[in-house]
Amino acid sequence: MTMSDSPVMKAIYERRSVRQFLDAPVSRECVMEGLKAACWAPSGLNNQPWRFALIWDAEYKEALAGLTRYSSTLKSAALLVVVLLDTEASYDRTKDCQAIGACLQNLLLSLHSMDLGAVWIGEILKNGPRVLEILKLPERMELMAVVAVGHPAHRNQKSHRRPIEELIVLEK
Repeated sequence: MTMSDSPVMKAIYERRSVRQFLDAPVSRECVMEGLKAACWAPSGLNNQPWRFALIWDAEYKEALAGLTRYSSTLKSAALLVVVLLDTEASYDRTKDCQAIGACLQNLLLSLHSMDLGAVWIGEILKNGPRVLEILKLPERMELMAVVAVGHPAHRNQKSHRRPIEELIVLEK
C-alpha cells in the first residue's frame, strides 16, 4: 500500500468545508459515530475537555445564525454541533484548545468518511457569551466552534495549500 492508498490520507486530502446543504435529515446514528471519533482525539492528561450541544431545532438554528455572517450555512444545515470547552475540566488552556482542535478535525474527517458535509465556523466566537445565553448553557462552558453538518449540495469545493517547502522554517 502506498501512502496515497491509505484511507486516512485519502480522507485528509479529499475533505473540504461544505457550506451548502441539501434539505435532508442527517442520521443521529452517524452523528453519534462522528462524535465518538471526535472524543478519541488526544488531550493533555486525557482530560477530554470538549463538550457538545446538538442543535436540530430550526428556531435555535435561526437564533444562532443571527450571530454570524455565515447565517445561510447555519440555517440550511441539518444539524449544528456546538463545540465547547468545559472550563471545569480544563487544566491548561493552551493544551485544551489544541485538544479541541484535534477533536474538531476528528469530527470533520469522520463526517466526511460517512459522506456527510461539514464546515467549522469560528467567526461566531465573537458572540460566544450570546450563544451560551441562547442555549441556556452554564458560564463554565466556553464556545470553541460551531460545526454545520448536512448532506452536501455538491462536492465541487476547491482548495489549495502552500508548498511544504515554504512552511518549513528550519531543518538541520
